[in-house]
Amino acid sequence: MKNKIMVAIKKGRVFLVSFLAVVVFHACAPTQVLKEENKSLPDHYSGSVSEDTLNTATIKWREFFSDRELIALIDTALVNNQELNIMLQQIDMAQNEVKARKGEYLPFVNVQAGAEVEKVGEYTRNGAVEKSLDIKDDEEFPEPLTDSSLGLFASWELDVWKKLRNSKQAAVFEYLSTVEGKNFMVTSLISEIADSYYELLALDNQLDIIEQNLEIQNNALMMVRLQKQAARATELAVRRFEAEVLKNQSQKFEVQQQIVETENRLNFLIGRAPRPIRRNSDNFIESAVDTIYAGLPSQLLRNRPDIRQAEYELAAAKLNIKAARANFYPSFGIKAGVGLQAFNAKYLTSMPASLLYSAVGDVVGPLVNRNAIKAEYNTANAKQVQAVYEFEKAMLQGYIEVANQLSNMRNLKESYELKMNQVKALTESIDLSIRLFRSARIEYIEVLLTQREALESKMELVETKRDQLMARVAMYQALGGGWN
Repeated sequence: MKNKIMVAIKKGRVFLVSFLAVVVFHACAPTQVLKEENKSLPDHYSGSVSEDTLNTATIKWREFFSDRELIALIDTALVNNQELNIMLQQIDMAQNEVKARKGEYLPFVNVQAGAEVEKVGEYTRNGAVEKSLDIKDDEEFPEPLTDSSLGLFASWELDVWKKLRNSKQAAVFEYLSTVEGKNFMVTSLISEIADSYYELLALDNQLDIIEQNLEIQNNALMMVRLQKQAARATELAVRRFEAEVLKNQSQKFEVQQQIVETENRLNFLIGRAPRPIRRNSDNFIESAVDTIYAGLPSQLLRNRPDIRQAEYELAAAKLNIKAARANFYPSFGIKAGVGLQAFNAKYLTSMPASLLYSAVGDVVGPLVNRNAIKAEYNTANAKQVQAVYEFEKAMLQGYIEVANQLSNMRNLKESYELKMNQVKALTESIDLSIRLFRSARIEYIEVLLTQREALESKMELVETKRDQLMARVAMYQALGGGWN
């Protein structure tokens, strides 16, 4: 009875010491206040008071674009683009990290088999025991001594402070962050392909305008030469008209080079060697620019992949702080094993004489020189603050991008209508200037200036139409569309 009381007292002391150690470690662990993110956005975009929640970002990209050739290019890019495929590998690595961290808070069970040969000196403790102890039938230990073993051994760290679970959950958020990063890359890739495609269509139309203008200028040059022969124009007029023709011929080659470079940029984005890009450049000027519905700023939190990516990274950073703080607390571990062991393999099946088993529990905690743990904890806190700023920056950037594109689309619409009227007026003035020149009512320089201004206005009209189509794509991307 007395022995039982003594054993109970010892167990109580051990429990009390362990409890006090946990209290001390918990009290010594530093604590920092988490920086909370600001998720508030204005109720409306600047310059708009609409309460309409209809949002173009919810439209799938196949429905957003109507050009079949452009859709085919995007389809190819989503399969072959190298940067996107690199990102997909990063997603796989993040997913494997989740599996690895999940396995850390589960028991590790290993199968172990071994064989050993050992020769000890006679004047050692083991040697003396071997010489003086008979095993069976006056037989000594074999010399050298062999050892064979086979068994199962397990180790398990008890996740008392949820350090391992928090690390695993942080890895889950990091994985989701990489998925959103891939989605953001998809939206950027689609936008870049559409921009390059519209750039290519615009260059085709500019090339057609230059060729049409060259035909007009060549006719005007022939007229001036005939007037010179009739002594109604000077050599200076002929030379000026020739120079204008040569200038536009040179510009034609510049545009052709830009077409080649734009085609190759598209080929690079879709992951293939340079080849001609199939496209339909007809009726580019008449291309309709469909209405974009911006919805409400709060919808950016749900629709934009880069904002969701920053949000997941922030969630992971918060969990990493908890995991880092748990390093200040003691860790609890259990180790156990069961198997068979004998100095001769033929005795391995002799039960229970060859049975081997063990069970160990331990508590380990940092006591002195915890600078490394403190540094890791402080780093985790700094990363959390950094993640807050990244999230708030992504929100602000998304709002500003939408506001800018809303204004850009309105201004481009007004500019396009004015340029259309300008082109119409200058195109009519070309024929008028030629007729006046033939009747010697204006100088040749006015004809040249009229043709030059007409060419420039047509080129600018094409560029404005291109900018309108690009602004529509940029607005779609800014709202968070394209990844679904």
